[in-house]
This record gives sequence, C-alpha cells and structure tokens, in this order.
Amino acid sequence: MFEMEIVFSGNKKVDAIFNGHVVKTDQPVQAGGDGTAPAPFDLFLASIGTCAGIYVLGFCQARGIPTDGIKLIQRMNYNFQKRLFDKIEIEIKLPPDFPEKYKAAVINAADNCAVKKHLQNPPEIVVKTV
Repeated sequence: MFEMEIVFSGNKKVDAIFNGHVVKTDQPVQAGGDGTAPAPFDLFLASIGTCAGIYVLGFCQARGIPTDGIKLIQRMNYNFQKRLFDKIEIEIKLPPDFPEKYKAAVINAADNCAVKKHLQNPPEIVVKTV
C-alpha cells in the first residue's frame, strides 16, 4: 500500500510527505492563510493538466517529435448552482510544423492520463481515526 504522511506546518499550511518529497500547501491570504504555496484544490486541478502533459511529452519523446512550442491550456467551468467545476477542458496547442498524422494520437495520449482515469473511476475514500 502506498502511504503519505500529512502534517500541519503552521497557520493554514498542510503538507504531504512521501518518497523523500514534501508537497507544501497553504490557503490564500483572504482565506486566513499566508499564500506561500498553492491551495490543496489548486494542486488537484494542476494534477489533471500536468498528468495529461506528461503523457503528451512521453508521446512526443517516443517519436522524436520536438516539444518546443507545445503547451497545454486547461480551462475549468465553475457551476455556481452546484458549487463545483462541471467541465474541465484541456487544449493542446501544437506548433505549425507538428506532424498532421499524429494530431489525433496526441489527444489519445493525453486521454490516457492516470488522474483522469481515477476521476472517471473514483476510488473509495475511507476516513477514520486511530
């Protein structure tokens, strides 16, 4: 089983420690934090785009396609009635010289993102005290 340790680092800072890394989070100043790191939900949103990005990068690297000029733009639509994001769109911006024959395949690569797959098939989340 994979494990992370979640610790409180002062004020509104909550950090995750795993595999020799520390992922720092904080709340914005207007929410009582110090604004020194992204909020946890911001990291969640960023994980979607960066996961799609690593799949696009791997696709290009495997085929020797230069990645200069490639970037992903992630847009989130907030539904004020539900108080949730109801649509996340990822646009892959490709340079003019990107091989036409790979345009559909690069979308398929991004669609293989593990974060997206987990959102489509969410794990059971159990919270308990010991």
